[in-house]
Amino acid sequence: MEGPLTSDFSAARIHLERAYHYLRGNDETSRLACEALDLLIETVAEAQHRRPEAGVVEFPRATARQSF
Repeated sequence: MEGPLTSDFSAARIHLERAYHYLRGNDETSRLACEALDLLIETVAEAQHRRPEAGVVEFPRATARQSF
């Protein structure tokens, strides 16, 4: 079985922005498509810059201190 696939958010964003650029019409379909692409571009940009969730490393607890 193959490992998990990772998305190329950078490339996806470029293609979505290019599609947005091609929809220059003043018709309702073009405007609605651009609104939808705006949402997709924003979602992809957020995913592109999201940092992986950091794990918490627990340090061993110190035992009672010895006095000198």
